[in-house]
Amino acid sequence: MDSTQTWRHTTVLRAEAIDHLVTSPDGVYVDGTFGRGGHTRELLSRLSPQARVVAIDRDPQAVAAATSGDEPITDPRFSIHHTAFAQMLPTLAALGIARVDGLLLDLGVSSPQIDNPERGFSFRFDGPLDMRMDTTRGESAAEFLARADERHIAEVIRELGEERFAVQIAQALVARREGGEPVRTTRQLSDLVARAVKTREPGQDPATRTFQALRICVNAELEELEQGLKSALQLLNPDGRLVVISFHSLEDRIVKTFIARESRTEVDRRAPFAPEPEHRLRPLARIKPGETEIRANPRSRSAVMRVAERTDALVTAPGAGA
Repeated sequence: MDSTQTWRHTTVLRAEAIDHLVTSPDGVYVDGTFGRGGHTRELLSRLSPQARVVAIDRDPQAVAAATSGDEPITDPRFSIHHTAFAQMLPTLAALGIARVDGLLLDLGVSSPQIDNPERGFSFRFDGPLDMRMDTTRGESAAEFLARADERHIAEVIRELGEERFAVQIAQALVARREGGEPVRTTRQLSDLVARAVKTREPGQDPATRTFQALRICVNAELEELEQGLKSALQLLNPDGRLVVISFHSLEDRIVKTFIARESRTEVDRRAPFAPEPEHRLRPLARIKPGETEIRANPRSRSAVMRVAERTDALVTAPGAGA
């Protein structure tokens, strides 16, 4: 497969995200999840010639699309880097960037990843059960299911997919593996889950929750999100903006909890007379797509965008350049 092949993607909350992200047209901004560049292109259109935009994506196909696809970005204010957004601090430090004025994270899986059967993200197409966002490293979903024990598989499907039939699915997966036919394709997994899941919400495929769980596990998405949020707090200038778009409750809960924790004063009970710490974030908005966007792009229905602003003086990020 040509890594530059075009797969259609509609950017969710494109204008709204950039409306809330930009506070200074001359600033430095980070798109931590470039995807196919919808947010980045909108961001560049709002900034002055003095601004700078750094994009990050761990999917090599996304990076290739940015530099050599049908619509490469040739803007001198722009650069893109193949890495995970959890690695923002060293990536930006290597570029001599210690502070940014805004940081955007558009979480989850993109339409080009879902719609390409070779990536293995979707039960709608038959393909290898891969699910890695970075296809150059790590363990595929098939490899995880080939080595994990039944208890571990059940925990992943239950906790990350919120699937009440997790035990039955794990038992079926291990039984098939022990019978000499481990699951290797999306169709095999989808069919197995359909037999193990006896009931499902109307309109939802029985495999939906299991596919979500394995994708999150293989890509360590929740751990990466927590690290990325911590990095953002170190990087943002005072009055800098954090914009995060989530697509399921596990992601949104982490973002909501992080913003809440960093926006309230916590008194150290061991030193009750010490000065209260300053708030580090100020919540600004919670936004969902409108009906017009949902009709045009049904995949946007579950999106939740949260916006926060850095409020206090910033401690120098470890390893960051001047």
